[in-house]
Amino acid sequence: MPKIDAIVPARAGSKGIPNKNIIDVAGHPLLAYSIVLCEECKNIRNIYVSTDCHHIADIAQSYGAQIIIRPKEFALDNSTDDQFLNHFFDKIPVQDVALMRPTTPLRIPEYVDLAIDEYYANYKELTSLRSVNETNESPYKVYKIEDNYCRGFFEDFNGIVDYSNLPRQVFPKTFQANGHIDIIKKSVIKSGSTYGDQIYAKVGKKIIDIDCQFDLDMLKLQIRSDNSRVSEILKRKKYE
Repeated sequence: MPKIDAIVPARAGSKGIPNKNIIDVAGHPLLAYSIVLCEECKNIRNIYVSTDCHHIADIAQSYGAQIIIRPKEFALDNSTDDQFLNHFFDKIPVQDVALMRPTTPLRIPEYVDLAIDEYYANYKELTSLRSVNETNESPYKVYKIEDNYCRGFFEDFNGIVDYSNLPRQVFPKTFQANGHIDIIKKSVIKSGSTYGDQIYAKVGKKIIDIDCQFDLDMLKLQIRSDNSRVSEILKRKKYE
Protein backbone atom coordinates (compact mmCIF):
# COMPACT_ATOMS: atom_id res chain seq x y z
CA MET A 1 0.00 0.00 0.00
CA PRO A 2 1.21 3.57 -0.67
CA LYS A 3 2.27 5.84 2.15
CA ILE A 4 0.61 9.19 2.73
CA ASP A 5 1.64 12.63 3.97
CA ALA A 6 -0.04 14.05 7.08
CA ILE A 7 -1.11 17.59 7.90
CA VAL A 8 -1.55 18.88 11.46
CA PRO A 9 -3.46 22.21 11.45
CA ALA A 10 -2.38 24.49 14.30
CA ARG A 11 -3.50 28.08 14.08
CA ALA A 12 -2.64 30.63 16.79
CA GLY A 13 -6.13 31.79 17.75
CA SER A 14 -8.40 29.89 20.14
CA LYS A 15 -11.24 31.32 22.22
CA GLY A 16 -12.17 28.29 24.32
CA ILE A 17 -8.61 27.55 25.48
CA PRO A 18 -6.05 30.31 24.78
CA ASN A 19 -3.04 28.99 22.84
CA LYS A 20 -4.71 25.60 22.81
CA ASN A 21 -2.46 23.95 20.24
CA ILE A 22 0.69 24.58 22.26
CA ILE A 23 -0.70 24.41 25.79
CA ASP A 24 1.38 22.27 28.14
CA VAL A 25 0.14 18.70 28.55
CA ALA A 26 2.36 16.60 30.84
CA GLY A 27 5.45 18.55 29.85
CA HIS A 28 4.86 18.81 26.10
CA PRO A 29 2.74 21.07 23.87
CA LEU A 30 -0.55 19.56 22.74
CA LEU A 31 0.38 19.45 19.05
CA ALA A 32 3.52 17.39 19.87
CA TYR A 33 1.33 14.37 20.57
CA SER A 34 -0.01 14.35 17.00
CA ILE A 35 3.44 14.87 15.48
CA VAL A 36 4.96 12.01 17.46
CA LEU A 37 1.98 9.78 16.69
CA CYS A 38 2.52 10.37 12.97
CA GLU A 39 6.18 9.46 13.38
CA GLU A 40 5.07 6.13 14.87
CA CYS A 41 2.78 5.29 11.94
CA LYS A 42 4.31 3.05 9.27
CA ASN A 43 2.00 4.43 6.57
CA ILE A 44 2.75 8.12 7.12
CA ARG A 45 5.62 9.57 5.10
CA ASN A 46 5.99 13.32 5.78
CA ILE A 47 4.44 15.37 8.59
CA TYR A 48 3.45 18.97 7.92
CA VAL A 49 2.16 21.51 10.41
CA SER A 50 0.03 24.24 8.82
CA THR A 51 0.09 27.39 10.94
CA ASP A 52 -0.12 31.16 10.78
CA CYS A 53 2.21 31.57 13.77
CA HIS A 54 6.02 31.48 13.66
CA HIS A 55 6.19 30.59 17.37
CA ILE A 56 4.04 27.52 16.76
CA ALA A 57 6.12 26.76 13.69
CA ASP A 58 9.32 26.78 15.76
CA ILE A 59 7.81 24.43 18.34
CA ALA A 60 6.46 22.06 15.68
CA GLN A 61 9.79 22.01 13.88
CA SER A 62 11.60 21.11 17.11
CA TYR A 63 9.43 17.99 17.29
CA GLY A 64 10.32 16.98 13.73
CA ALA A 65 7.52 18.43 11.61
CA GLN A 66 7.88 20.34 8.36
CA ILE A 67 6.20 23.74 8.30
CA ILE A 68 3.69 25.38 6.00
CA ILE A 69 2.97 29.00 6.90
CA ARG A 70 -0.61 29.70 5.90
CA PRO A 71 -2.10 33.15 5.27
CA LYS A 72 -3.75 34.85 8.26
CA GLU A 73 -7.10 34.89 6.48
CA PHE A 74 -7.05 31.07 6.52
CA ALA A 75 -6.60 31.02 10.32
CA LEU A 76 -9.58 33.00 11.60
CA ASP A 77 -12.33 31.75 13.93
CA ASN A 78 -14.64 31.31 10.95
CA SER A 79 -12.02 29.86 8.59
CA THR A 80 -12.86 26.47 7.10
CA ASP A 81 -10.85 23.28 6.68
CA ASP A 82 -11.13 23.74 2.92
CA GLN A 83 -8.96 26.85 3.06
CA PHE A 84 -5.87 25.38 4.72
CA LEU A 85 -6.32 22.09 2.82
CA ASN A 86 -6.45 23.90 -0.54
CA HIS A 87 -3.39 25.88 0.56
CA PHE A 88 -1.60 22.62 1.44
CA PHE A 89 -2.34 21.04 -1.95
CA ASP A 90 -1.16 24.22 -3.70
CA LYS A 91 2.17 23.93 -1.88
CA ILE A 92 2.79 20.17 -1.73
CA PRO A 93 2.65 17.99 -4.89
CA VAL A 94 0.58 15.08 -3.54
CA GLN A 95 -2.89 13.76 -4.35
CA ASP A 96 -4.04 12.83 -0.82
CA VAL A 97 -3.37 13.90 2.75
CA ALA A 98 -4.16 12.53 6.21
CA LEU A 99 -5.72 15.24 8.36
CA MET A 100 -4.50 14.79 11.95
CA ARG A 101 -6.04 17.42 14.20
CA PRO A 102 -3.90 18.32 17.24
CA THR A 103 -6.98 18.25 19.47
CA THR A 104 -7.06 14.43 19.31
CA PRO A 105 -3.75 13.62 21.00
CA LEU A 106 -4.08 10.02 22.22
CA ARG A 107 -4.45 8.20 18.93
CA ILE A 108 -3.46 4.58 18.31
CA PRO A 109 -0.80 4.17 15.55
CA GLU A 110 -2.10 0.76 14.45
CA TYR A 111 -5.61 2.16 13.97
CA VAL A 112 -4.25 5.03 11.86
CA ASP A 113 -2.16 2.66 9.73
CA LEU A 114 -5.15 0.38 9.19
CA ALA A 115 -7.32 3.34 8.18
CA ILE A 116 -4.74 4.34 5.57
CA ASP A 117 -4.60 0.76 4.25
CA GLU A 118 -8.39 0.68 3.92
CA TYR A 119 -8.40 4.07 2.22
CA TYR A 120 -6.11 2.90 -0.56
CA ALA A 121 -7.80 -0.51 -0.81
CA ASN A 122 -11.09 1.28 -1.59
CA TYR A 123 -9.55 4.24 -3.40
CA LYS A 124 -11.57 4.06 -6.63
CA GLU A 125 -14.95 3.99 -4.91
CA LEU A 126 -14.51 6.51 -2.08
CA THR A 127 -14.16 10.28 -2.10
CA SER A 128 -12.64 10.51 1.42
CA LEU A 129 -12.27 8.65 4.71
CA ARG A 130 -13.43 9.68 8.17
CA SER A 131 -12.92 7.93 11.49
CA VAL A 132 -16.18 7.61 13.41
CA ASN A 133 -17.53 6.15 16.63
CA GLU A 134 -21.03 5.12 17.58
CA THR A 135 -22.97 7.83 19.42
CA ASN A 136 -24.54 7.26 22.82
CA GLU A 137 -27.75 9.06 21.94
CA SER A 138 -29.93 8.82 18.85
CA PRO A 139 -30.93 12.07 17.11
CA TYR A 140 -34.50 10.86 17.64
CA LYS A 141 -33.92 11.56 21.35
CA VAL A 142 -32.78 15.15 20.75
CA TYR A 143 -35.01 18.22 20.93
CA LYS A 144 -34.95 21.69 19.50
CA ILE A 145 -36.70 24.45 21.46
CA GLU A 146 -39.40 26.55 19.80
CA ASP A 147 -41.17 29.16 21.95
CA ASN A 148 -40.03 27.29 25.09
CA TYR A 149 -41.49 23.98 23.87
CA CYS A 150 -39.58 20.81 23.01
CA ARG A 151 -39.89 19.82 19.36
CA GLY A 152 -38.40 16.80 17.65
CA PHE A 153 -36.32 17.12 14.49
CA PHE A 154 -38.39 14.50 12.62
CA GLU A 155 -42.08 14.22 11.76
CA ASP A 156 -42.28 10.61 12.90
CA PHE A 157 -40.40 7.35 13.32
CA ASN A 158 -41.97 4.47 11.39
CA GLY A 159 -45.29 6.29 11.57
CA ILE A 160 -45.04 7.02 15.31
CA VAL A 161 -45.35 10.78 15.93
CA ASP A 162 -44.57 10.64 19.67
CA TYR A 163 -41.32 8.76 19.03
CA SER A 164 -39.05 10.43 21.61
CA ASN A 165 -40.17 8.07 24.41
CA LEU A 166 -39.37 4.91 22.46
CA PRO A 167 -36.43 2.80 23.71
CA ARG A 168 -33.10 3.91 22.29
CA GLN A 169 -32.46 0.39 20.98
CA VAL A 170 -35.27 0.61 18.39
CA PHE A 171 -33.62 3.49 16.53
CA PRO A 172 -30.92 3.03 13.87
CA LYS A 173 -27.34 3.21 15.12
CA THR A 174 -25.74 6.61 14.51
CA PHE A 175 -22.10 7.59 14.24
CA GLN A 176 -20.09 10.80 14.55
CA ALA A 177 -16.69 11.83 13.24
CA ASN A 178 -14.13 11.80 16.05
CA GLY A 179 -10.91 13.30 14.67
CA HIS A 180 -8.80 10.15 14.91
CA ILE A 181 -7.99 10.52 11.21
CA ASP A 182 -9.57 12.02 8.10
CA ILE A 183 -8.14 11.43 4.64
CA ILE A 184 -8.75 14.01 1.94
CA LYS A 185 -8.39 13.80 -1.84
CA LYS A 186 -6.98 16.77 -3.73
CA SER A 187 -9.39 16.15 -6.61
CA VAL A 188 -12.39 16.36 -4.25
CA ILE A 189 -11.18 19.54 -2.51
CA LYS A 190 -10.49 21.19 -5.84
CA SER A 191 -14.01 20.31 -7.01
CA GLY A 192 -15.45 22.43 -4.19
CA SER A 193 -16.24 19.73 -1.62
CA THR A 194 -14.28 18.70 1.46
CA TYR A 195 -15.26 15.05 1.74
CA GLY A 196 -17.41 14.35 -1.33
CA ASP A 197 -20.44 12.06 -1.35
CA GLN A 198 -18.73 8.69 -0.79
CA ILE A 199 -17.19 9.03 2.67
CA TYR A 200 -15.62 5.77 3.79
CA ALA A 201 -16.32 5.11 7.49
CA LYS A 202 -13.48 3.78 9.62
CA VAL A 203 -15.31 2.76 12.79
CA GLY A 204 -13.41 2.84 16.07
CA LYS A 205 -13.66 3.73 19.73
CA LYS A 206 -14.45 7.21 21.03
CA ILE A 207 -11.33 9.11 22.12
CA ILE A 208 -10.77 12.45 23.83
CA ASP A 209 -11.16 15.49 21.56
CA ILE A 210 -10.05 18.76 23.14
CA ASP A 211 -12.69 21.47 22.71
CA CYS A 212 -12.94 23.05 26.17
CA GLN A 213 -11.19 23.18 29.55
CA PHE A 214 -13.11 20.15 30.80
CA ASP A 215 -11.77 18.05 27.90
CA LEU A 216 -8.24 19.25 28.66
CA ASP A 217 -8.61 18.33 32.34
CA MET A 218 -9.85 14.87 31.36
CA LEU A 219 -6.90 14.45 29.00
CA LYS A 220 -4.41 15.23 31.73
CA LEU A 221 -6.11 12.74 34.05
CA GLN A 222 -6.04 10.06 31.39
CA ILE A 223 -2.35 10.62 30.66
CA ARG A 224 -1.55 10.22 34.34
CA SER A 225 -3.52 7.00 34.61
CA ASP A 226 -3.04 5.42 31.19
CA ASN A 227 0.29 4.68 29.49
CA SER A 228 -0.53 5.40 25.87
CA ARG A 229 2.13 4.81 23.24
CA VAL A 230 2.54 8.48 22.38
CA SER A 231 2.70 9.72 25.96
CA GLU A 232 5.27 7.07 26.80
CA ILE A 233 7.47 8.13 23.86
CA LEU A 234 7.24 11.77 24.92
CA LYS A 235 8.24 10.88 28.47
CA ARG A 236 11.46 9.33 27.16
CA LYS A 237 12.34 12.13 24.76
CA LYS A 238 13.67 15.60 25.37
CA TYR A 239 13.05 18.24 22.74
CA GLU A 240 14.91 21.52 22.41
